[in-house]
Amino acid sequence: MGDLKQRPSVASVCADLAAEQRDLDDLVSALTEADWALPTPAPGWDVRDQIGHLAFYDRRAVLAVTDPEAFAAARSAASKTSAEELDRHHLESARSSSDAAVLDDWRRARAELLAALETLGPRDRVGWYGPDMGSLSFVSARLMETWAHGQDVVDALGIGRPPTARLRHVCELGVRTRDWSYEVRRMAPPETAARVELLAPDGETWIIGADVADDLVRGSALDFCLVVTQRRNLADTDLVATGPRAVEWLALAQAFAGAPGRGRRAGEFG
Repeated sequence: MGDLKQRPSVASVCADLAAEQRDLDDLVSALTEADWALPTPAPGWDVRDQIGHLAFYDRRAVLAVTDPEAFAAARSAASKTSAEELDRHHLESARSSSDAAVLDDWRRARAELLAALETLGPRDRVGWYGPDMGSLSFVSARLMETWAHGQDVVDALGIGRPPTARLRHVCELGVRTRDWSYEVRRMAPPETAARVELLAPDGETWIIGADVADDLVRGSALDFCLVVTQRRNLADTDLVATGPRAVEWLALAQAFAGAPGRGRRAGEFG
């Protein structure tokens, strides 16, 4: 049984982020032109859009680390634009490029990102589209985004992919963003603590959160990641939530920044 209160180093999470990126690169680099045009579960987005999205926000993450004032100005400008217009703008380049060009652009963007992230110290804070984050959470969030958009790609292709120990970072982020899941909806977060007990890919149990709590979530680490990234509906997973606010939390759970996500309907991937 593994208690995850001892947090990893920024460097180790950067290494896991690079591995997550390589796995997704290996997948999409083998796709045909028709595969790149497949629709994904995100309405209006195809596989090309998913990779273009990662490239755009990897570069925004570089800006957030290397030039916080410029990033703050870009964030302020984005706040005055509708979500639909933001999507159109940041996907414009990918939609007018070849598959190979989109992939090459993402490779360059993530190389720049890793170089920037490696300059972060353990106590540094980075601005983003939600609350500012500590360096470890910021790197974990980029890993979460890579994994989650990779999930959209595999769902579009109708294939599976084996879970890895890197899911640990997504699970921890999913618990750390419990309050954010409420705040982004202008709801008061629970005043009580939560405890999460998850079956890891290697059969170990990961324990995250309070030692004792009224709200308890149990199930597989993979299903927890799918729920907190809004890639699966709670009803289509093995997660068991008990306690006064546990089910409510999982219905709202959002480990990513930005406006409240639409999530997935029950049965959509059942």
